[in-house]
Amino acid sequence: MAKPWKIIESITTDEGVLELRQRDTRDFLITVGGLVLMNSLANRSEVVLGQLGCRGLEKRPAPRVLVGGLGMGCTLRAVLDSLPADAEVVVAELNPVVVQWCRGPLAVLTDGVVNDPRLRIKIGDVAELVKQAGRKGETYDAVIYDLYKGPHFRTDRQNDPLYGRHAIERVRSLLPDGGTFAIWGENPDEGFTQRLRAAGFTVTLERPGRGGLRHVVFLARLGKGPASELRTLNHR
Repeated sequence: MAKPWKIIESITTDEGVLELRQRDTRDFLITVGGLVLMNSLANRSEVVLGQLGCRGLEKRPAPRVLVGGLGMGCTLRAVLDSLPADAEVVVAELNPVVVQWCRGPLAVLTDGVVNDPRLRIKIGDVAELVKQAGRKGETYDAVIYDLYKGPHFRTDRQNDPLYGRHAIERVRSLLPDGGTFAIWGENPDEGFTQRLRAAGFTVTLERPGRGGLRHVVFLARLGKGPASELRTLNHR
């Protein structure tokens, strides 16, 4: 019989009550409004997102990566494990309590990833951070979105702050030739893929894991690189 979940902490947010739950040493849930946001035992797509988003950067001098969303830190762990010692990673996280959880009970999952000296954490909306970076003329070798709500068919094609045409163009302005925009999603979304391609990206879709409902990694690359064809890859 499965152990019952223990609520470690809960806070009220605009989207409902945000909770961290635990029932074993490495078995955690983060929920909001009673809906599961992430499960520490089902994080394959988040790990692949971080790995693919940083593919090719391991030998680049002082690469810079922007990550939207901290969560349990699994994507961030994969990002930092893929980068050299002189890399710089900026993470935007809306809720400061999530950072506290990653420093506290969730640290066991990622070997305390939020304490990595290559990391800077900014509390706020990653869409606003992208706008600010564009105004300052900043550049990143990769931008990675690991957010609660990925792109879907109801997304406003023009004005969605994360996945609309204008938002994609803002991310594109931060990337050099060969730069990568990697996005987590619940399901494939042809409209989002088309918007990425219209902005000049070459796009692949990866569905990590086996069978059942598999989440999606949208991998968008500027110029020539590993994402040279539109295809869907299935990990077995």
